Amino acid sequence: MAFIVLLGVAVQNGVVLVTFFKQLRQRGMGVLETVRTGCGLRFRPLLMTALTAFVGQLPLLYATGSGADIQRPLAVVVMGGLVTSTLLTLVVLPTIYAWLAGRRREVRRGS
Repeated sequence: MAFIVLLGVAVQNGVVLVTFFKQLRQRGMGVLETVRTGCGLRFRPLLMTALTAFVGQLPLLYATGSGADIQRPLAVVVMGGLVTSTLLTLVVLPTIYAWLAGRRREVRRGS
């Protein structure tokens, strides 16, 4: 169940960011301006989504009852995945978007 949450948060954050990038591009912004503005304006919503799922895993991390020895490592992995996916969404995704948008513009010029 926790991995489904992790996957859902990671995909949702990516979709939210790319959709906002597309909206900014339709308004006439350049690629780099779109990436800077989009990441700046969507930083808090993306962080809050990941933080909510992160905090939801804390009871599993500090559980002491039966089955806690199985839940604790799972919680650590999911929490690490949430941090990693959020950083990748805010760093790698905008970089790839800018690179692909620049390539698309070059292909259009070449035709």
